[in-house]
Formats: sequence, C-alpha cells, structure tokens
Amino acid sequence: MKMRELGNSGLRVSAIGLGCMGMDHAYGKPADRDDMVKLIRRAVELGCNFFDTAVVYGESNEELLGEALAPVREQVVIATKFGITGTKIVSDRPQHILNSTPESIREQVEGSLKRLKVDCIDLYYQHRIDPNVEPEAVAATMKELMAEGKIKAWGLSNAPIDYMKRAHAVCPIAAIENQYSMMWRETEKGLFDFCEELGISFVAYSPLGNGFLSGKYTKDTKYEEGDFRSFMGRFKPEVIDHNQALLKLIAEVAESKNAPSAQVVLAWELAQKPFIIPIPGTTKLHRLEENLGGADIELTIEELDSLNRALTKIDVDETHF
Repeated sequence: MKMRELGNSGLRVSAIGLGCMGMDHAYGKPADRDDMVKLIRRAVELGCNFFDTAVVYGESNEELLGEALAPVREQVVIATKFGITGTKIVSDRPQHILNSTPESIREQVEGSLKRLKVDCIDLYYQHRIDPNVEPEAVAATMKELMAEGKIKAWGLSNAPIDYMKRAHAVCPIAAIENQYSMMWRETEKGLFDFCEELGISFVAYSPLGNGFLSGKYTKDTKYEEGDFRSFMGRFKPEVIDHNQALLKLIAEVAESKNAPSAQVVLAWELAQKPFIIPIPGTTKLHRLEENLGGADIELTIEELDSLNRALTKIDVDETHF
C-alpha cells in the first residue's frame, strides 16, 4: 500500500483509509460485530493503517475499532471526533447538538480514549463547529491535549476557511475532513489551495458518492430500513437518470484498465492532489479489497486529462441531501 503524509503530524497513513461509519450508522441496521472485527483486521493485512470513526456514529463504533485494532495498535492511525454530543428533533428532523467548550471537549476525549482502548488518539477532529465557541478556544484546548499526550494531532470537518485559519494560527491543523468526489467538487474552490499553502492533508469522506459512483445502484434499488440513501437526493430516480453520463464515462475507463469502476474513481481522486486521502467505507470484505486496490491503479496523464476534460463537460447534478 502506498503511503501519504498526514499533514504536519509526522504520521504516515495508507493512501486509502477505511471509514467505519456505515458499520453502525446511516446505512441500515448495525453490521455483525464479529464480521466487522474480521473486516477491520483484514484491512490492516492489506496495508490499510488509517481508520476513521466518531462517537456520533454510535459509541459502539469506537468500541468496535478499539477491540479490532488492539492487537495492532502500534501499526495503525486512529481518527475520531468531538463536537457533536447528541441529536434533537427540530421540525420533525434530527439536528445535531453541538458543544465544543473546553470543559465538554475534555469530557468527550476521555470517553473516546476509554472506548477506543488507547492512551492517545492519533487524530482528533472537531466534527462540526460550535457557533458559541471561538476557534481560538478550541485550538487552545487541542494544544493542551497534545501537550498532555491525549492526542497526537487534530483537524476540522466541514468548517469555513476563515475558522480554519484562525484555529490553525493557534495550533496547527494536520487534516481537514470534507466530502469530495467526482460528483461533489465544491471543496476544490479555495480549500485545496489552503491545504497546499499550509501543508494540511485533505481527508475525503464519501469518495464514492455514498456508493453511487461504483455504478452498483440504480433507480430500482431497494434500500433496507434505516439506510439514508433511500431519501438522499443523489439516489432519487431522476438524479440517477441525469447522472448516467458520468457513470458511463467511469465505466469506459474502468473497462480499459480491466478494473472495477470504484477503483478508477479512487485512483482519480488520489491523482488530483498528493495530500488527498480518501476513506471509503464498507461492511463487505470483497468491497474492502476492491476499494483498497484503487491505490494500485495508475492513471496516465492522458487518461487523467481525458477524464477531467470530460467531467467539465458533464452536467453533474450534485444533489446529495
């Protein structure tokens, strides 16, 4: 497995990591614990050393990683998050409860350390910004936790660039985690320049567009209860129809490389910038092996140019909620 630097942290991570959210959250009922322990350990065997979780995915998600990775703790980099302390219902829709006060962060980090069965968290993200807490206060708390050996590095997820700049000035950010894929490229507008300028890694969640870009979902696909793709915009029949040109383009390149579409999508993403680290998620062993194999696909300059030119001409509907 090829490796990439994790910002300024001194940590090196596999070019493709594993997002663990779907094992407990958002894609139907939680997956079988024993199966997921086997899957996570298989990922390590395949060279993946970067694992992403969050307490909001369910406390059992952190506990799962803690159990699965305990035998190989020194070989892996574990990322988890703070800042979302629960949910509440507002106008019949769930809404995050946000709390990033220094006191709350300290309480949250202790909970995560215990569930993950570790003495130190490798990468600790602020999952969502708290409008009631200044970025300087959050960054100062991160600096203290680093000095105390509770965390090695920290990052931000879905934060405005100005917020990032202010936080980074107090305690350097190692990574930013945002959505990025062929069908969601908003992050290219300014954020990549910011990362490049300051030596920050960009960790891309949903690099396969929640599975859409794998080409394995159609407008007739039925989703199990609790799978949020059943109401996501990009899985609506009319949006799937609209985006067929994108799927066709990916499939054509995949056929020429004798590779699955998912591998071409991940190879394309890795080729965009050397600081991008995709973290596709899965609960299936064969998909895990397929996704991690994306790091071995080499797209030529001509293939990349052709793909990027074609992407600029395709009217992609970026609806995702």
